[in-house]
Amino acid sequence: MATALSVVVLAAGGIGHAVVTGLDTGITRVDPFKDMKNRPQAGHGMNVLVVGTDGRDRITPEEKEKYRLGGAPCHCTDTVMLVHISEDRERASIVSLPRDSYAEMPEHTDLTSGKKHHSHPVKLNAAYAEGGPGLTVRTVESMTGVKIDHYLEVDFTSFMRTVDAVGGVQICTTKAVKDSYTGLDLPAGTHELDGGQALQYVRSRHIDGAADIGRMQRQQKFLAALIDRATSGGVLLNPVRFREMATTMLSSVRADEDFGTDQMLALAKAMRGFTPASSEFVSVPIGDMSFQVKGIGSTVKWDAAKAQKLFQALREDRPLTAPAPAAQKASSGKGSGAPGTVVVDVAPRTIRVQVYNGTRTDGLGRKVDDALRGTGFDTTRTPMTGTGQVRARTLVEYDPRWDRSAKSLAAALPGAELRAVAGRGGTLRVTVGADYRGVTGVRAEDPGRAGPFEAVTGDQVVCP
Repeated sequence: MATALSVVVLAAGGIGHAVVTGLDTGITRVDPFKDMKNRPQAGHGMNVLVVGTDGRDRITPEEKEKYRLGGAPCHCTDTVMLVHISEDRERASIVSLPRDSYAEMPEHTDLTSGKKHHSHPVKLNAAYAEGGPGLTVRTVESMTGVKIDHYLEVDFTSFMRTVDAVGGVQICTTKAVKDSYTGLDLPAGTHELDGGQALQYVRSRHIDGAADIGRMQRQQKFLAALIDRATSGGVLLNPVRFREMATTMLSSVRADEDFGTDQMLALAKAMRGFTPASSEFVSVPIGDMSFQVKGIGSTVKWDAAKAQKLFQALREDRPLTAPAPAAQKASSGKGSGAPGTVVVDVAPRTIRVQVYNGTRTDGLGRKVDDALRGTGFDTTRTPMTGTGQVRARTLVEYDPRWDRSAKSLAAALPGAELRAVAGRGGTLRVTVGADYRGVTGVRAEDPGRAGPFEAVTGDQVVCP
């Protein structure tokens, strides 16, 4: 999966032809478009189908034991992503397609048995097992109406080698993340993950009740971190190190015949200055998380109306994320150059706040309301004057049921006192004290998905 996005990494550097020439000789070629008919009409920009398989043939016994990669592979797609690169080469939109998505398999011949099949319902990841890359492309095009221009495939081994080649990736968690199935065990904090640990992170689906949806969001966060490391770690400015990294990334990827040096170089020239903020991530909208199908079991059924709008936006080359307000951009963290941003447990945009001025300073309530709103909190915009004595210390009052929201708000007001008040309700109350020295920018580990497609940009999910 990460190797496949080397096209984005290559694009970021504007590397010369002499450096990239010959890199594509290590790519294993496949022809996923052979004999395809009745394909969707081409839109604007470029669409790449990225699949991650569960192949583990080249992983050492020590690695299998350490990272819990034993067992027989199903020879199916563990991850499916549709990557759209805009026509102006300034944006990459990455859409995660759940592997258990309900799909109607087109008529085809089973590669394993040779048996001819009529169209029938399956889970999306079964398309690869029955018909390889070709049937996978046909199935995705049928489901999305998006014409695929290129196909990229990576297995467990090349994923691990890619992460190690860029020097690992940095992941931040606001709470402990543990999965007994993959062996992932990360305490709250900032972590540098090597290839094996990164594989555990993107494969884990038993961390919480979010299951595959949570796993897709972690995969998206990982890809944003990979882009961040590759574009900011000096790799792209060092031709020797860059070639070493790119050779590792491309040596085990499988791709269509037309994905080669010339295409990579053209993208590189067009996409200079690419950063995590240039990428946007979304999961296809879900209508039913447990759609039962006879003979198949539980599948994930898409929300047909919302999914259609999402894929229409891709065909029309439109952004999937809503532009952030100017004030919020100024406090949005790493992508905006705000080094003091704090990662919190609850997205500020979901926290309702009423501000009171507990001092004798005219206009302070309005100032604090604007500052909190600027960092993303949902303030009432009608600050009020506090009653009683002048407060020396800023106070945050909250209903005990909203304690996580209160802690996230207090992080934006260093030194504030927290006080639980039963029956306060969903609106938190801030009474500004004489100790007020400004608002610290905060954002959630997963900032909360906003806009018509609940998409986020890469700079919202990397470490601050």
